[in-house]
Amino acid sequence: MTARVYRGRPSGWRYRANVAIRTLTATVGGYVVAALTAAMLARTLPLSRVEAVTTGTMLAYLVVPGVAVWAFLARGPWRALASVIMIAALLGLTVWMAGPPA
Repeated sequence: MTARVYRGRPSGWRYRANVAIRTLTATVGGYVVAALTAAMLARTLPLSRVEAVTTGTMLAYLVVPGVAVWAFLARGPWRALASVIMIAALLGLTVWMAGPPA
């Protein structure tokens, strides 16, 4: 006879660490990626300076929920964190390569 494994509510420090890492990734990572997205778009859009900054900022607001959803949909908390760091690094590199604002 096989034993039944009851899978009730997860508890313990591993579950709490999982949720904590995902929450920090969603909040801090979402802010960083949104800020870098706004900076990248403000420097690379072929618009006047005011229009580029406004458009970049408005589009960056759409990034935060996307990062938050990804942080909780990723297969693991470390994969979510690593992917957000990679996106932030690519955006930072793009901002750096775009040079100073015009």
